Amino acid sequence: MKRFLRILFVLLLARPLVRLWFGVTVRHQERLPLKGPAIVLANHNSHLDILALYSLFPLALISNVQPAAAADYFLKNRLFAWFATEVVGIIPVVRGGAAAGFDPLLGCKEALSQGRILILFPEGTRGEPEMLSEIKSGIWYLYRDFPQIPVVPVYLNGLGRAMGKGQWFPIPFFVDIAIGRALPWLPEKALFRASIKDALLNLKQKTMLSAPGPQ
Repeated sequence: MKRFLRILFVLLLARPLVRLWFGVTVRHQERLPLKGPAIVLANHNSHLDILALYSLFPLALISNVQPAAAADYFLKNRLFAWFATEVVGIIPVVRGGAAAGFDPLLGCKEALSQGRILILFPEGTRGEPEMLSEIKSGIWYLYRDFPQIPVVPVYLNGLGRAMGKGQWFPIPFFVDIAIGRALPWLPEKALFRASIKDALLNLKQKTMLSAPGPQ
């Protein structure tokens, strides 16, 4: 049932909204991992980011793709929690969970162990429109346990203006998506975080070279 609901969600909402309401250009689609375990890292400016990333994958693979998202936001009431976990398919991450004595990345590790493709937003929360915030350390701890899997950066340009933080209705800006090459594992945490930020900024430059304006 979960698989069916997730496919309907992508087919009836994510794809039409992203591809028809906004319009989208995808650069280097061939770099997107289609088999897990794998991690897709993306910048985060909008709740539409998850929909845009889902729209990149074939429908047959959607049940094997899951985004990690903040538990305090998506589990704040029962109905919203059901929709987020059963339909959207998020893996809830408890921010600050390590301080309470449990592993906030446990659900992400289980998903990777089961061969899924995990979507992560390494900034940790939505930033200002079209701005890249500092990369959090969580991705380093996760990758440390799975150093052989591909970690692929993706930059989403335009969604911060289309429906950024505090906006409740999507404005039809064109969306440009650039997919990078898999990142190498670096044992030094600071260098690894810097490599993620550099990769996302380089992809951002690619999306801005010929990005069109509002439709």
